[in-house]
Amino acid sequence: MSMVQEFRTFIARGNVLDLAVGVIIGAAFGKIVTSLTESVIMPVVGWLFGGMDFSNYFVRLGAIPASYAGEPNNYAQLKEAGVPMIGYGDFVTQLINFLILAWIIFLIVKAANKAMPPPAEAPAGPSEVELLSEIRDELKKRA
Repeated sequence: MSMVQEFRTFIARGNVLDLAVGVIIGAAFGKIVTSLTESVIMPVVGWLFGGMDFSNYFVRLGAIPASYAGEPNNYAQLKEAGVPMIGYGDFVTQLINFLILAWIIFLIVKAANKAMPPPAEAPAGPSEVELLSEIRDELKKRA
């Protein structure tokens, strides 16, 4: 079988197509959650904590270049200028984003598990004792 035929067989499997659809929907859903976090949740959290803007919480690790003309407390401008920083405010935002996404996925999986019927139980076969009894009886017949 040629490499192209093997690849075609691999792609035609249902699991691969389901996975591709899941990744695409997941990426789109991630953008929605990011927008929710940045546009709705973080402003409310900042308002509750007295107007904090988490995006501008950082620790500068290096000097600001002499050619820099922006504000010295603007994380986005400093980052664009290449100033080394630890942006812990951005990290907090991304962490909240992740927790929201994980919680929503948990709820979706939980709802899907409730909606699906329980798997059918396998038919009960003979017990070990019954099988051994049948083997014993068959050996007696042959002897």
